Amino acid sequence: MSRLAGKVAIITGAGGGQGAEEARLFAAEGAAIAVCDVAFEQAEAVAESINANGGKARAYDLDVCDAAGWCHTVEDVNSWAGNVTVLVNNAGIILRTGVMDTDEEKWQHLLNINLTGAFLGTKAVVPSMRAAGGGAIVNISSIAGLSGYYDAAYSASKWGLRGLTKTSALEFAKDAIRVNAVCPGVIVTPLNENATHLEPFRRMTPLGRHGTLSEAARLVLFLASDDSSYITGEEIALDGGLNAGAALHRVIEEANALAK
Repeated sequence: MSRLAGKVAIITGAGGGQGAEEARLFAAEGAAIAVCDVAFEQAEAVAESINANGGKARAYDLDVCDAAGWCHTVEDVNSWAGNVTVLVNNAGIILRTGVMDTDEEKWQHLLNINLTGAFLGTKAVVPSMRAAGGGAIVNISSIAGLSGYYDAAYSASKWGLRGLTKTSALEFAKDAIRVNAVCPGVIVTPLNENATHLEPFRRMTPLGRHGTLSEAARLVLFLASDDSSYITGEEIALDGGLNAGAALHRVIEEANALAK
């Protein structure tokens, strides 16, 4: 278990959910982990659990919207563990409202966290990655960034992450820095396991189930590791086939059932 041996990773939003799962998996694979979250006590708990299991981790109270905070964090990580070679822009929030029900303040707040935060993080780590001879950045987008969704600000931010991913991949290819995006569908977490939208999504998904935190973390691990050394500028859907044309698939299935 050493796919990230010698790597130094910053993971945002790592105090819980998908970010915490990634942090633990990356540490098990040999990386030193900067566990970053505005929920600092949760980040500390994740870092402590990693260290207790023989890994190497340190918690950081990082607001991804704060450029100075990013610079301070990267400088500290460089001193503590060495040059940053992996960044996972995982921090994000959601706002379940359409265009007419979203006010400008809430729109800007969400974009600052979901999109500008990744932009600032990318700028902050690139010098360190250049010094290390290369690196990998993984942006956590969504299937809401692959199609139209009711959540106006959230969907816009996730589409924006795809654009940032491709632009960054082209700009930093000469530095051996790869940039890719993961677009999860419905991943079940302790926070959403009782949500009313889960069952309709499950019925619509061709594979017939939800995704897991472990499945999401393993895909991010692949893109962060040298196993994906010739992949950059891509977005990979992790959605059980939902974005492959699930609505049409469902209609045909139901039409065939009615015809019998």
